[in-house]
Amino acid sequence: MILNRLSQSHRAFTIIELLVIMAVLFLLAAVGVHFLGNAKARSIRINCICNMKESVLAFMVWSGDNEAKFPMAVSTNAGGTLEWVSGGNAFRHFQVMSNELSTPMHVNCPSDTRTIATNFTSDFKNTTVSYFVGIDASKANPQGWLCGDRNITNGFASKHSILTLQGGQSLSWTREMHNQCGNVALVDGSVQQLSNRDLRRLMNTNAAWSNRVAVPE
Repeated sequence: MILNRLSQSHRAFTIIELLVIMAVLFLLAAVGVHFLGNAKARSIRINCICNMKESVLAFMVWSGDNEAKFPMAVSTNAGGTLEWVSGGNAFRHFQVMSNELSTPMHVNCPSDTRTIATNFTSDFKNTTVSYFVGIDASKANPQGWLCGDRNITNGFASKHSILTLQGGQSLSWTREMHNQCGNVALVDGSVQQLSNRDLRRLMNTNAAWSNRVAVPE
């Protein structure tokens, strides 16, 4: 009787039981990977927002010392970047704020594959910058776009690395950063997280809206 109970308690798993156990383990592993992937994406997005806020702060501090104007509206003779606007030299607008930014890391998105510059002089250029610059940004328009993720497109080729974004256009984010999402910093200091749907909805609500952005191509 005792031997019978022992043999029953030590019987091997059936194939069905093993398959069930394996299925449960596989499901748990899949859920874990999905959770970690989402957590990592959120962390990257938050870091990008923090960097963008640092860039906005740099613009604000710089403008405070230059009659409330951003670099794009101040002549190069006075330390600004006005003469660089037509060429779409996005990095120039950040470069003149090197004292305010303190490190090139603040103009780089963690989801971007671009190399971060080590300084604001010798190796700082468009290809080390992750953010576009709103070259028409002005404190007179708090809802104007000051900077944002460079993976934005309106379906048209840029002219001298400048995109003219207007209400009614079919704007979208490419897959290059944030998986078809992006962040935009406004002149009022806020940073908006926008999906493609949010971006189009924003554009379609104001047909008169327009912003020119210098994309770091």
